[in-house]
Amino acid sequence: MPQETVVPAISIRVNGREILPEILQDVLSVAVHEDLDAASMFTIRLYNWNMATLKYTWSDDTLFAPGNEVEIWMGYVDQLKQVMLGEITGLEPLYQAEEAPSIIVRGLDHRHRLFRGRQTRSFVQIKDSAIAQQIAQQAGLRAKVTDSKVTLEYVLQHNQTDMMFLQDRAARIGYEVYVKDKTLYFQPHQHDGRETVTLSLEQDVIEFYPRLTTVFQVGEVVVRGWDAKQKKEILGKAAAGQESSTMGGRTSGPKAANSAFGKSSVASVARPVFTKAEADQMALGQFNDAALAYIEGEGLCLGRTDLRAGTVAKIEGAGAIFSGLYYITATEHSITPAQGYQTRFTFQRNAS
Repeated sequence: MPQETVVPAISIRVNGREILPEILQDVLSVAVHEDLDAASMFTIRLYNWNMATLKYTWSDDTLFAPGNEVEIWMGYVDQLKQVMLGEITGLEPLYQAEEAPSIIVRGLDHRHRLFRGRQTRSFVQIKDSAIAQQIAQQAGLRAKVTDSKVTLEYVLQHNQTDMMFLQDRAARIGYEVYVKDKTLYFQPHQHDGRETVTLSLEQDVIEFYPRLTTVFQVGEVVVRGWDAKQKKEILGKAAAGQESSTMGGRTSGPKAANSAFGKSSVASVARPVFTKAEADQMALGQFNDAALAYIEGEGLCLGRTDLRAGTVAKIEGAGAIFSGLYYITATEHSITPAQGYQTRFTFQRNAS
């Protein structure tokens, strides 16, 4: 491989235009944190002082004004890929004795717009996936949703931000909701897909800390409700053997816990349910959510633009139990003078 292909490189575009090389020279570090459960964030740290004019530069410049759209591309020379599309939401000047002034430009993905303001409204005869699509359109976002199939009689958004409301709806049925590149995703966890990247502990991975625990693994999830019209109990169940995927593993977390400690069950009555279909959907979603916590952990590897939250990575060289497929739930891509380009990642797995 030619030497220049392993030199870390970045490109920053503001409102669609690449910043000038003389501006890029002021950049000290760049980090992009991508997360399925929280708004993804970027930080750009720059020198904030002009030695020729003895004046502050970027803290007083409209280039990094809040609201400007920022694209961050990372990778290596001639091999850059976009890892973030967001909007500037904050500026933090840094003044330290005996050091040139600097500034941190902070921004979030377009998910942050769904955290602005609270609403109270109702939805009638509608699916959760249709609610997500409607809210995305109202926010000016594209929507990529997986049909949640169950039509709900009545849903109330009570004094919640749109994002809090969607996260609550997603949690009921084991879905995830996030925004990437101006597209809102409302879908089941994508841990049953093929790997997008393979990482070897010998060649690619700097740190790898998986943790296997059976403490929160249960063999069965039961959702109970009451049908006021027919005056009878509503019961939904999901149990070991109904996992949506075992990610190439032989034994799922629920089955491992059942085998080691005997069968166990957890009942959910905290959320109201109105139909058997809704109860079954909630039970299966919550069961799969719990199963994904069987193996969790963090890792650090050489910078990889193809390692993204919401994708599956294959880890090799970690032994029979801990080698295999992992669902990536968060990543942090960073380029600094001291460490070059590195990618931190968190992961989950529901089987071994």
